Amino acid sequence: MSTIPLENPTPKIERSKSFNFKPILIAIALIYLALLLLVPAAAVFYYAFRKGFQAFLEASGTPDFIAAVKLTVIIALISVPLNTIFGLCAAWVIARNQFRGKTFLISLIDLPFAVSPVVAGLMIVLLYGRNGWFGPFLENTDIKILFALPGMVLATIFVTMPFVAREVIPVLEEIGSEQEEAARTLGASDWQIFWRVTLPSIRWGLMYGVLLTNARAMGEFGAVSVVSGSILGRTATLPIFVEQAYKNYLTEAAFSAAAILALLAGVTLIIKEILERKTDRKLKGKS
Repeated sequence: MSTIPLENPTPKIERSKSFNFKPILIAIALIYLALLLLVPAAAVFYYAFRKGFQAFLEASGTPDFIAAVKLTVIIALISVPLNTIFGLCAAWVIARNQFRGKTFLISLIDLPFAVSPVVAGLMIVLLYGRNGWFGPFLENTDIKILFALPGMVLATIFVTMPFVAREVIPVLEEIGSEQEEAARTLGASDWQIFWRVTLPSIRWGLMYGVLLTNARAMGEFGAVSVVSGSILGRTATLPIFVEQAYKNYLTEAAFSAAAILALLAGVTLIIKEILERKTDRKLKGKS
């Protein structure tokens, strides 16, 4: 006796294709970046070069502009090496030692990330101003901090302090201390260990931190503007020059200075990407 096969009573349900959100998210991100970064940057370069390259050179050749560039470079040349030395020492202590207060020390290093640059400048004014804690002593010894180069350097050092330490600490923790201990057992001194073992291992991370420190030092506005007085030709850095020139209707000079700062930012991003890749490659080779 033959049996008749019964059909499956369960109805077939076709799977609906899920909607692909990826192109939409990419488009939103690109539009967002274009409106906030690309279009404003393009506008800066357009207004800087709209009258030709010769006009750009003339606008960027004024005495106030040159003085602002020189002052910006001087501040960077002072603050970047100092913060590099501090960052290396702090990173070594934090990554190679366990001690009470380590978390507090890391929080202190990160403090400039949380404090507004304007507040940082105000703190320097409260310390070194005429009515500040050290004001009477500085006035009696004829030492000028505010509205002069020392105050601007102090403000720049404060806002750029964390970058080197924060970039070197993860690299030191990643590579470990095995090679350093091996060199120490072979009779190498601490100085030899640092120059021949530690520094080559962290050089890309160190260069990355120095690069970020230099970029922030040359582009800092808030803290420096509080302590400098923003006097064109004397205490105006390049970012301050942009604001002062624009307020004084020197639009060509303002946009020329802004274009130079934007070019510096672009070069910084390119070098940053190169150093990040070299750092990642170095860490993968160690693992």
